[in-house]
Amino acid sequence: MKNVRVWFEKKDQCIYISHLDLNRCMIRAIQKSRIPIWHTEGFNPHPFITFPMPLSLGFVGKKECMDMRLLEDDFSFKEIIDRLNDCLPKGIRVFDVTEPKMKAGVIDKALYILKLNCDETTPEELLKKTEELFSRDEIMVDKKSKSGIKQVNLKEYLTDYTVSLVDDYVKIKIMLPAGSTLNVNPTLLVDALEKEYSLEIFPRVTRLNIFNKDGEEFA
Repeated sequence: MKNVRVWFEKKDQCIYISHLDLNRCMIRAIQKSRIPIWHTEGFNPHPFITFPMPLSLGFVGKKECMDMRLLEDDFSFKEIIDRLNDCLPKGIRVFDVTEPKMKAGVIDKALYILKLNCDETTPEELLKKTEELFSRDEIMVDKKSKSGIKQVNLKEYLTDYTVSLVDDYVKIKIMLPAGSTLNVNPTLLVDALEKEYSLEIFPRVTRLNIFNKDGEEFA
């Protein structure tokens, strides 16, 4: 048996597929494609797959991954790509298959792009407000956790970012914690902007990649 990591893009209408439904979608595609994957044991065997870092609902994912175990060591990676793409909705496309080099536990951060639009102010004014907020010593927001809602200071995590005006929207490119112990959702930045300036902002969020604590791409 061989462990493999399937790399795929999630976009278009498929960004509204929840993680649970994505799991079901992938299992159906695997079953339909007849890829020789290892199944769980017990009363109800099913294809065993895991996602090292699930993607939030509504986000575009440029480099998402799924782990599975093949029963045949010499099964072609290209065949996996072709078979899965034949069975997946068009908003999910597999572009590579590799052998895993890192364990999911090493994931520490993620790179995002946020595109912000607001009907209540101009893009230029929204840019100024974003820059002003980010320059403060504290940016306090409510963050949901398993133990309830607590206040966090987003300023602690604004260490690697750029803010710019592109066409008719404000673009934020930012690296944020994204591990099993600490995960900062980029929409918290939008929440802070809306609360501070009493605006309704429409964000489009893309996760470009995930990294370990040393800044190496997850592989």
